[in-house]
Amino acid sequence: MTSPLLTARVHRSGMVLSAAVTLLAAAVWAAHHGVQAAHYGQQTGSRLAAVWGITFLLLLVQTLMYHCERTRRPSARARRQLDALHVAVLMPVYNEDDGYLRLGLESMLAQTRRPDSVHVVDDGSTSGDYAQVHAWWTRAAAVAGIATTWQRTLNSGKRHAQAAAVRVSPDADVYITVDSDSCLAPNAIEEVLLPFSRPRVQSVAGVVLATNHRTNLLTRITDLWFVTGQLTDRSALSAMGSVLVNSGPLAAYRADVIRDNLDSYLNETFMGRPVMFSDDSLLTLYALLRGRTVQQPSAVVFTALPERAKHFRKMYLRWMRGSTIRSLWRMRYLPVTGWAYWAQLIRWFQVALSTAVLGWLLIFEPVRYGTTPPASFLIVPILIGWAQALRYLGVIRSDERIRARAATWLLMPIAVIGSWTILRAMRWYGMATCARTEWGTRQNGAEVALDTEPAPAVVLPDDDTVRIPRAPLAKLLDPDTEKTLTIALPIR
Repeated sequence: MTSPLLTARVHRSGMVLSAAVTLLAAAVWAAHHGVQAAHYGQQTGSRLAAVWGITFLLLLVQTLMYHCERTRRPSARARRQLDALHVAVLMPVYNEDDGYLRLGLESMLAQTRRPDSVHVVDDGSTSGDYAQVHAWWTRAAAVAGIATTWQRTLNSGKRHAQAAAVRVSPDADVYITVDSDSCLAPNAIEEVLLPFSRPRVQSVAGVVLATNHRTNLLTRITDLWFVTGQLTDRSALSAMGSVLVNSGPLAAYRADVIRDNLDSYLNETFMGRPVMFSDDSLLTLYALLRGRTVQQPSAVVFTALPERAKHFRKMYLRWMRGSTIRSLWRMRYLPVTGWAYWAQLIRWFQVALSTAVLGWLLIFEPVRYGTTPPASFLIVPILIGWAQALRYLGVIRSDERIRARAATWLLMPIAVIGSWTILRAMRWYGMATCARTEWGTRQNGAEVALDTEPAPAVVLPDDDTVRIPRAPLAKLLDPDTEKTLTIALPIR
């Protein structure tokens, strides 16, 4: 039986349902808060009513926008032009788990549109040299007709590792950036290239799902929060061709976007310090300055999420520090006539407004006037969160039944409360400490590991299929799925 690695798709009927429910919940939310505002007195009530009205309009606009996002489907002629492009994959590696690294490389072999070349750069890992993975991949790539290079460099950071890969692929028309734990769905490369049929498109973001989302409560909530954000906030921006941040596990760029900006990419500084993170958002900014940046919902990649709170804290603080620096650059360099500039401004306005209102209702009002908001002030935003997270339920995964995803969807109250409290505090702390520009994770080795079993190298039988050993894929599959994996691999 022929079976893919891991697959997922965004279901259209789920999108329509999420639109209807979100708009209804938003209307109820606005009406409720408008009525409750009257209980705070004339002056305070009028101010709160204005806040709820503005917030409702922003939510309404975002909902309409993210349902306007469409998967690009070019003509047959455009597809032939895309097929002629030289596609190079850039994969930096640093202290990665061998199992996840091999899993990602295996997924390259199973692509419906294989990359022309894959360039792996070991950025001076201290936890191992990946000798077995290197030897296996060199043989497997040769059998599959994929040109490949594998370099080991002194530890200089992810950007320098990517640059080393760029320098050995001067013929590339499109660069696809992945992480060392990225496991591409079988059609990911084919799908992520489709928007490039439009000349103005300069970069394309894929949709990121978690490989290890069933590990514990933290990974489930993170996957719920992250996927919902991509299919609401990023989808809304994509509809306007103004995606602000591509995700590291899967993004595609026209080659000149990276080549022409390589020097500034490697030498970015903030407050006199070299910036080691926020690489994906900087590449996206370069693309925005040249044209449109979009998301392709049908291009899916799986990645490993933090499984411990300490690891998550480091990752999220790095994101928030990078977001602060990148926001300043967007305000400085993006044209005020573009949607991306105003989207960035509105985003920070929402953060400031929501923080101010939360502080007013929970601190100032009780202390100054002795009034406290009713419990429904918490219940209604949770309903909004559940409504938006219907987009999460609209993602159909090959390794998970809908009832399991529904169980994760029910965790949205925890995600909402955590976003209001823990993540909000971490956001502001990250902003205050944005001068700390070091990477901060994997210094002592891989922080997430994939259990593997010893397995023989990939072989190519006479029927032109690659039989992938059960490890490391077996851990990822649903117990009810087929135990033997056979992946069709046409030969060029």
